Amino acid sequence: MPFETSSVTVNERVEMLNGFYRHHAAIPVLRQALNDPIVGNTALVSSFGAESVVLLHMVSVIKPETPVIFIDTEMLFPETLDYQLEVTEKLGLKDVRVIKADATAVKERDPFGRLHLANPDACCSLRKLEPLENALSEFDAWITGRKRFQAGSRVALDLFENEDDKRIKINPLAHWRKPDLQDYIINNNLPRHPLVAKGYPSIGCAPCTTAVKDGEDERAGRWRGADKVECGIHFLDGTPMRENAEQSQ
Repeated sequence: MPFETSSVTVNERVEMLNGFYRHHAAIPVLRQALNDPIVGNTALVSSFGAESVVLLHMVSVIKPETPVIFIDTEMLFPETLDYQLEVTEKLGLKDVRVIKADATAVKERDPFGRLHLANPDACCSLRKLEPLENALSEFDAWITGRKRFQAGSRVALDLFENEDDKRIKINPLAHWRKPDLQDYIINNNLPRHPLVAKGYPSIGCAPCTTAVKDGEDERAGRWRGADKVECGIHFLDGTPMRENAEQSQ
């Protein structure tokens, strides 16, 4: 009989998966995750940002019909929107789902498109977190691009995580270093986000992202000058986690 994800808790499934795949490399982990009934129905959440093409390419090779969720905050750089279309076509991704905030909610809470200036956390919640939560409600698991080198809080990042007992987070690149990402992109001749060459190693919404100067942290251009370091998609014990590199959400 098929494995029923409801027959065991999320935590039990995570423990089993980490035990099974603890010493596996990224591609075998991803291949198993996309086909293992213990994981269940899985989506990749991607920002189509600076390094997102690595996971997008892996998914396109392993299982191109995998749902890919792309959050259009309606404040993204035009280059990001163009890049999303370019990568989708080049890689042959078959199920890219562009999601946006509820139009009524935007009209009520951000009628002038300036909420990011007064309350960036509220803006991220409206335009990113709520649409993503709605989109993920039909899935048992989702794939992220988080890596151990991105922050001190991630030095022990597992390949599989329990997300609030709701679903599984899969981190196939947990053990990768930045040179690994660059090598993969070069070796597979993958298209780069055009803003990377213009000094944007981490790319978010246009109003909240600036270019980074030599010697600055790669995420120094995100919410520059604000007391904010994370959009809120990834938390650890309720605390937003600083990242030192572009993530695939």
